[in-house]
Formats: sequence, C-alpha cells, structure tokens
Amino acid sequence: MQSEKKIKFLDRLSLLRETQFGAFLPVLFALTAIWGYFGLILPIHDLISGEAENFRAIFLSPRNIYNLFMQSAVIAALAVGITVVLLLGEIDLSAAATAGVCAALLGVLVLAGVPGFIACLIVIFVGIIMGAAQGLLVAYVGIPSFVVTLAGLLGYQGLMQKILPTGNLNVGDPFVRSIARILIPDIWGLILALFVFALFLFTTLRKQFQRKSKGLELDNNWTVWFQILAFGLIVISAVLTLNAYRSLPLLLVLLIAFTAFLDWITRSTPYGRSIFAVGGNAESARRVGMKIKRIRVSAFAIVGLMAAIGGIFGASRYGSVSYTAFAGGSLLLEAIGAAVIGGTSLFGGRGSVWNAILGALVIGSLGNGLDLSGASAADKLMVSGAILLLAVAIDALSRNSVGGR
Repeated sequence: MQSEKKIKFLDRLSLLRETQFGAFLPVLFALTAIWGYFGLILPIHDLISGEAENFRAIFLSPRNIYNLFMQSAVIAALAVGITVVLLLGEIDLSAAATAGVCAALLGVLVLAGVPGFIACLIVIFVGIIMGAAQGLLVAYVGIPSFVVTLAGLLGYQGLMQKILPTGNLNVGDPFVRSIARILIPDIWGLILALFVFALFLFTTLRKQFQRKSKGLELDNNWTVWFQILAFGLIVISAVLTLNAYRSLPLLLVLLIAFTAFLDWITRSTPYGRSIFAVGGNAESARRVGMKIKRIRVSAFAIVGLMAAIGGIFGASRYGSVSYTAFAGGSLLLEAIGAAVIGGTSLFGGRGSVWNAILGALVIGSLGNGLDLSGASAADKLMVSGAILLLAVAIDALSRNSVGGR
C-alpha cells in the first residue's frame, strides 16, 4: 500500500514538473530551505548554544520580508533583462554599469530642473540605445557578446565616473522618490492580489478549454489545480505579509508589471517564440526565415530597458546615485546569478523571466540571512559562489541527460 502511494506521488510530481509551473519548483524548494534555515533552524541553534540574539530571530518578520523584497528589486530588474539574452545563448556583462549610467544621468537631469517623469523616460530611452548598440556589434559585426559587453562594462563604468566626478549624487525629485515610497493601501493591495489570482485562474482554465476544443492532450487535473492553488497562496500570502508591516510598495507592483509584460512577449508572441527557437538552434531558426540578427539586437535592447528601470528603482529607493552601488559592487554578479539560479540555461533555449525574480529572492535571502547571522562579507561571497556553481552544474547535467537520450 505504501509503495503504491509512493508511486502515485512520484507520478504526480513528474506530471507537475512537465508543466510551466514545474520549472519554478527547484528554486521554490531552494527558497523554502533558505527561509526555513534562517527563519527557524538558526534561532533554535543559537538558543541551544547560548548565543541567541534578538536580531537573529526576525528573518521571517514582516519588516524583514518587506526589506528583503525591496533590496532584491534592483537585482530582479536586471536579472529579468539578462534572462532574455541568456535565452539566446548570449551574455551581457554590462547590465549593472548600464543601470549605473542611467541612474547617474537621471540624477543629473533632475538636478538640472527636468521634471522627474520626463527624466525617467529619457533614461529609459538611453538605456535601450545603450543595449541596442551592443546588440548591433554582436549581431552584425560578429563580435562575441562576452567581449562586446565586457568592453561595455569598462566603458560604461568610465562614463559613470565622468557623469559623477564625486562618485555620489543625491536625487531629491519628488516623482523619482515616490516610486519607492508610495504604498498601495492594504485593501487595494488585497484586491490587486485577488485580481491577479483570478486572472491566472482564468488564463489557466482557458488554456485547458482551448486544448480540449482542438483535440490536444490536456494537462492532468491534479497538476492544473495544484498550480492554481499554489499561485494563489503565494500571491495572497506575500501581500498579507507586506500589509502586516507597511503595505504593498508601488515599486514592487511596477516590477511585477514589467516582468508580466516581458513574460507575455516571450511566451505568447511570435517574436518571443523566435527567441527560444534561436536559443535552441540558431541555424534551424535561420533556415525557416527568422531574422536572427534583428532578434539579437532587440534582445540586448530589452536588457538596456530593464537596466534603465533598475537604475531608476535604485535611485528612488536610496534617494541617491553612487558609483559603488551600481558599478563598483557585486550587483552584476548577483543579477547574472539570479537569472541562472532561477533556472535559465546558459546554453540558451530554456528559461523564464519569472524565474529571474525567484532567483533574485534566493540571492537576496542568502545575503540578508547571512547579514542577520553575523557572517562576514567573505562568507557571503563563498556561499553565493557555491550556490551559483551548483545551479550551473544542474543545468549542464540536465542538458547532457536530455542530449544523451
């Protein structure tokens, strides 16, 4: 009897992993393990060892979760953009420096009297141009993306230093600051969460109905309703937790909105499907008439777009722009790590922009938890490096296993 139950459970787990939601399971399990360790096991361990301190037991508090989400927003914005080029099998090493240049330009523009809204539009346009310029070199000149974006990293870091001679600039524009400061009222946050859940429910069931009407194979009912209930639990719990401390920040709503838009583009449009096709096999995509060069340029432009948005988010949250925060720290490595840890393949053709947000939460949770536990900067770097290496190894092994079938 127990063996039959075990087989049924494994069969259901296998069915779930074959769905779109199944791609989130590994990173969700990793996030659960990290939160469980820092939120539950670590305080108990400290209590037993006689080293308990009050600050170590607040990892799962609404206040810390709120700060964790806000701290991870810039990383997530960059990781979402980087995911798009990773889907092509390319890389962008200049994303953080692009975000820094855009943030610095934003600070200079508002200081010169340009209205905050107009200044944000200008830097978004500049970010797109910066990304597209690198894409042109990759697609039409044929320079490897690693080399192009490494040169961009160095060049944009120098440009940021030119824009910020002192290395720091305060951003006091009310519009820019409001992006991180505006909070959605609790009741409206819950209504928004319920709306998102209802939209997910509708689209999931609609997909099932369309497949049935066309005579296609349907997803298992158990997996469909598990996805729906799990999604609803995650969304509503997140909003309730944020409401318990302050409220749902507008910055997070904007991040989710941009990510949802890019997810729709990459999964539900011919352009998005062409990205996966080029990443899976560029030669086959070329033979069926896909404009590979244009696709590559546009993908790098999307990275520039999300880098500019990340720069705006950072300037709004910190109220200032500094060289260290964007170009001199570990932001780039954390963003790339978030995309890879989220499950996006470095070899192209597999991944999701939603995974990048979960990967950013994994990176942010590790840093936050290690900070609260009193770990050194060296410990944080070593742990983050080990997690990233593990994620890449799993990606490589899964790819080899598929190729060996």
